Amino acid sequence: MAFFINRRRLLATAASAAAAAPLSAWAEQASFATRPVRMVVPFAAGGATDIIARVLGKHLAETFGQAVIVDNKPGASGLISGETVVRAPADGLTVLMGSTTTMLTNKYLFTKTSYDPLTDLLPISRVCTAPLILTVTSDAPASDMKEFMAWIKANKGKLSYGTYGIGSHAQLVFTTLSEMAGADMTHVAYKGEAPMAQSLLGDNIKIGMGSFLTLKPYFDSGKLRPLAVTGGQRVPLLQHVPTFAEAGYASEAASLVGWLAIAVPKGLPADIAKQWEKAVNRAVTSREGKARIIASGFVPADDDTLDKFGKDWASEGPLWGKLLKQAGVQPS
Repeated sequence: MAFFINRRRLLATAASAAAAAPLSAWAEQASFATRPVRMVVPFAAGGATDIIARVLGKHLAETFGQAVIVDNKPGASGLISGETVVRAPADGLTVLMGSTTTMLTNKYLFTKTSYDPLTDLLPISRVCTAPLILTVTSDAPASDMKEFMAWIKANKGKLSYGTYGIGSHAQLVFTTLSEMAGADMTHVAYKGEAPMAQSLLGDNIKIGMGSFLTLKPYFDSGKLRPLAVTGGQRVPLLQHVPTFAEAGYASEAASLVGWLAIAVPKGLPADIAKQWEKAVNRAVTSREGKARIIASGFVPADDDTLDKFGKDWASEGPLWGKLLKQAGVQPS
């Protein structure tokens, strides 16, 4: 699906609107966009990431005066989409809207990949952060993190927790919590969040961790109970649920938070990279962009910069690698 905008109509609207940017500003923003822009997304159409990509694409098209084509390339844990972007010319016309997995952790989960995200991609800007939510079934004897830790400690070796896969961020957080409590919990890895949630509802497991979008309906119905979220900010639509740090159980694993972000092939000229940074921030902070991000259970990254994201990218990569190693996750 593509988003189109007529350049003549854009310029006419800008000229007539009192709050519009000067024409020179629009020209500067679109100086590299001489043809349609391709946004590669490592997930199938219809999911939260795809929906956000299309909303942002519409706003980016208005900025660039060119169509922004969302190209869904799911599969191989995001490696297909990453390789597509890495092999594209570094001209700003092909970008990746990927996740932490696509842009960082794949480096440590696979022994052989066609690219190294830390050296072959240039991070532009985060779109949003994606906290994970620790949840228990409604009959579990834990209404907060203090009770949760006491419960798993008292049941050493007896409890299992579910995640959406081996090497997932959820596994890293649970590994740390289990070590903190000396609980010796067993990891049950499912092929995605949906089957994990169904296992929770079926009472096959009593502990799990996943995204807002998957778990929110069960919080609303009272079937599942949220206890804490990863990262440094609460989820906007779950303001009553604290972060792990706020609950008193800070750790490197829990302080990390997944994200969706824009990256480009290494070698993109600095002036074009800066234009992309400004355009992404404008799209994220638009009323529609911000609303869609929050509705999906994410936290808008409305103040990210090339420099800030680049530093975080460089420091987070090795940390993910260290935590995966500590959790005993072997690259496949």
